[in-house]
Amino acid sequence: MEATLRWALITAIAPVAWGSNYYVTHEFLPADSPLYGGLLRALPAGLVLLAARRRLPSGSWWWRSLVLGTLNVGAFFVLIYLAAQLLPTSVAATVMATSPVVMMLFAWLLLATPPRARHLAGAAVGIAGVVLMLFTGAVPADPRGVLASVAAMAMSSLGYVLAKKWSADIDVLSLTSWQLVAGGLVVAPFAVLVEGAPPALDGPALLGFGYVAVVATALAFAAWFAGLRHLDAGTVGLVGLLNPVTGVLLGTAVAGEVLSLRQFAGLALVLTGIALGRPGRSGISRSSPRAAAGRAGPAT
Repeated sequence: MEATLRWALITAIAPVAWGSNYYVTHEFLPADSPLYGGLLRALPAGLVLLAARRRLPSGSWWWRSLVLGTLNVGAFFVLIYLAAQLLPTSVAATVMATSPVVMMLFAWLLLATPPRARHLAGAAVGIAGVVLMLFTGAVPADPRGVLASVAAMAMSSLGYVLAKKWSADIDVLSLTSWQLVAGGLVVAPFAVLVEGAPPALDGPALLGFGYVAVVATALAFAAWFAGLRHLDAGTVGLVGLLNPVTGVLLGTAVAGEVLSLRQFAGLALVLTGIALGRPGRSGISRSSPRAAAGRAGPAT
């Protein structure tokens, strides 16, 4: 049980870092260069991890890295940016909060792992908390933004489950570095064709990109895929609900925003949902990562 809790806490690094990414991106990074923003976030982080691990893909992992890099990094970063531009943050975050349920469905289809009742209950309570905490309904939702947000949520959910299915024999740092490099390379030609020259970066922007690349990308994705290795997809998806919670709390602590009673109630519901879906004593972390991945589904 202690080992399972430890892996859940390690996994939580990812959504907390991603939640802080909203503030850093909004305050310090250029707003009119989404493709270069994704490129400068993914590629340096991937190269740092690749240099640390010094392992290149082989065999089928060349095309698998491209698939996972596109789903989890390249297309995902661009779609999230578009959703953020076209939708209120509350609407975009609410759509992304449905990812635990979608991850469970993909895990059921691809890993033969049926959703557990406690995971479904936790997801329902957590999503209700996100809606209560963020959604006002006062601003009409742009259908293009909703489509971008739904596509980002579905693609990343599929990508995370595929990473869990395929990666039994691959260490986490290699798996993460290959995806980040592949995702950055996928975005690079589109950035040049659409946005032209890279944006000029001042000191705060350079520091912002440094934080985004090292903490909110390299560290966060490594923690996330480590969690997928040791925990089931439903638990990892629920831990991801800490993303909008972090965004709200950071806005309160740094930007001087004030939480309403309704937001406090929503925050309590989100944390309750995560607690409901917490791993039990029979969780997969009781055995080795290789054996856990073997029970989750065959590596093809």
